[in-house]
Amino acid sequence: MKSGTQNTESRQPLKLLDQLRRCLRDRYYSLRTECVYVYWSRWYIRFHKLHHPADMGAPEIHAFLSYLSNERDVS
Repeated sequence: MKSGTQNTESRQPLKLLDQLRRCLRDRYYSLRTECVYVYWSRWYIRFHKLHHPADMGAPEIHAFLSYLSNERDVS
């Protein structure tokens, strides 16, 4: 085994946004699209006081989209 490599058990799991980036790159999305997806994902997480998206569902999505359309005038 090379000294620079690590076992998969000793690696830290990827953070959520890093997982998102990897998924988008695996699907060959453009860099600009990746940046926009990460931007909106961060905003969504921060809007809900840093709760993990896996712990949220349809009501949280509805609340976020309502906020964007009513308060921020995002279409």
